[in-house]
Amino acid sequence: MKRFADIFLRALLTGFAIGIGGVVYLSCENKYIGSFLFGTGLFVILSFGFNLFTGKVGYAVENKLSYLLDLAVIWLGNLAGTYIMGIMILCTRISPAISEKAAAICEAKLSDSLPSIFILAFFCGMLMFIAADGYKNITSSIGKMLAVFLPVMVFILSGYEHCVANMFYFTAAKVWSPNTLFYLIVMTLGNAAGGIFIPLVRKAFRN
Repeated sequence: MKRFADIFLRALLTGFAIGIGGVVYLSCENKYIGSFLFGTGLFVILSFGFNLFTGKVGYAVENKLSYLLDLAVIWLGNLAGTYIMGIMILCTRISPAISEKAAAICEAKLSDSLPSIFILAFFCGMLMFIAADGYKNITSSIGKMLAVFLPVMVFILSGYEHCVANMFYFTAAKVWSPNTLFYLIVMTLGNAAGGIFIPLVRKAFRN
């Protein structure tokens, strides 16, 4: 239980970090600057060893089946962290502007088709694995920074779907419903499929 508590707390803190990135993105008029600054959240997560679902799911390929339980705990921790962060932001003076922008983003997401959502989430999952694995394995400080910030900018500017970022947006926009949860599950599955894609192919190359 202690191990799962640690996993959950690290995932909870991840939710706050993603929420911080979400707030700065929604606060920026310039989408390029906003997408770059959003990467601060991922930088904090990887630097402090927090648990981000989309950064961890790719490693399911090289772990035992029990790792899926770890991923479930991480997902719940990410959800709890982003939700708490979102509720806290809604209690501040910046709430109206943040909520309005989040609502516009969420309207586009929740009116999209499920195949589109899955595909967009798939490519985001690939980028998040590239970011996490790049930060883990690249030795150059500059390379690590590029591995973190470039994939984040690409997924945001491309309109790809990140399930944890969307947890925050859904909360800030106050649009939670059974339908929202269903869309989030599809996004999560797409992120998972994209996250394991490169590790699976890489494993095939090694064999």
